[in-house]
Amino acid sequence: MVECEYCGAAFDDEAAYLEHLGDEHAEELGPIDQRRVEAAGGDDEGLPIVGLLSGAAVLVVFVVAIWFFFLSGGGGGTDLDAEPAGMEDEPLPNRGADEWISQAETFESQGRDHRSGNIDYDTVPPLSGPHSSDWVSAGFYTETPRMEELVHSLEHGAVVIYYDEANLSDEAEASLRAWAANKDGQWQSVIVAPNPNENPRGDYVLTAWTHRLVIDDYDAEAVQAFAAEYLGRGPENPVR
Repeated sequence: MVECEYCGAAFDDEAAYLEHLGDEHAEELGPIDQRRVEAAGGDDEGLPIVGLLSGAAVLVVFVVAIWFFFLSGGGGGTDLDAEPAGMEDEPLPNRGADEWISQAETFESQGRDHRSGNIDYDTVPPLSGPHSSDWVSAGFYTETPRMEELVHSLEHGAVVIYYDEANLSDEAEASLRAWAANKDGQWQSVIVAPNPNENPRGDYVLTAWTHRLVIDDYDAEAVQAFAAEYLGRGPENPVR
């Protein structure tokens, strides 16, 4: 005799018991009992709704997985095969290579006082000037933080790198994410964010306090040179 665990009814054999489960307890069955009933053929009569729901759940998971891996990045997501250049976690030289630093522009400071509210900067992205009392921590951002807070980060010695979302390559994103992950101190952080300009001057704009380097083709050596020259050397608390 086989006794039903759901209602206590007794049956002469396993086949009759499984048929009973499919007929009377379809919506109560756990995964194991569902598989037992389906294997015995009881799902044709007793489990149509359960089967449909299970199939729908699998379809939803599949669709979400496809969206996450292929569509959520809007063409700018990191390729799973893309790797950093390899220099992102190495100690920085004391100075940047002249090949790149000779191309950097230097501007006069626009001040350092703290203000509340929005500030209309003459240069966007800004390189100095009045700013918020808050600042932005190191990281790779998919939305641009407030300019007023980014300027405060520059004052702390940060290097802020702006990328053109339409032209961000997988290799560049992998490298930039590594720079931000490995250079995350309060006084020498790397911050990466979308360029706020609709028509950026270049695909990648590297900024420090009063300094800017614009490049079209991403090169990790350019980032290394710029960071070596300016990272941690902001006016508030130079640490290098």
